[in-house]
Amino acid sequence: MAPNCSTHEFFGRTVNGIRQCKFDIMKKSSVFPLTLFGLFLNINTDVSAQDLEVIIKNVKTDQGVLMVGLFNSEKTFPKKAWKGERLVAKVGEGKVVFRNIPPGDYAISVFHDEDNDGKLDTNFMGTPKEGFGFSNDAMGMFGPPSFEKAKIIIPATKSTSLTLKYL
Repeated sequence: MAPNCSTHEFFGRTVNGIRQCKFDIMKKSSVFPLTLFGLFLNINTDVSAQDLEVIIKNVKTDQGVLMVGLFNSEKTFPKKAWKGERLVAKVGEGKVVFRNIPPGDYAISVFHDEDNDGKLDTNFMGTPKEGFGFSNDAMGMFGPPSFEKAKIIIPATKSTSLTLKYL
């Protein structure tokens, strides 16, 4: 059976009695170069994105892990991190690097998950039983500090440190 060639999408010709259809590249592929160009632009991520080094000081024990959260919104701070890193605890200090961070306002929260259960352990009054800290060494009165107090600004900040507090 001969293929059905539509004149607006395909052009056809007959070779040895067989009808052949070819895609009309000029009519249909003009979108293709634009799509490729658009993909190229999207692949080239924001050139102003940078890495952010976070140094965590005053780690008291080698037990467990350090849970480091990077927050890009006042609404989610300090509950739901935009990016997170997990680091094996070592007495003294630890370091993590967040890669390709676009310009903006951020805050950092860290806790020393000594029993490696994935959560900050607290006593019956809600006081942390494990080490914790925030960017700018910010502290809240009764609870975590505000995003504004813990805020760091990218690209102005390339490296920051914070000190863990153990109560």
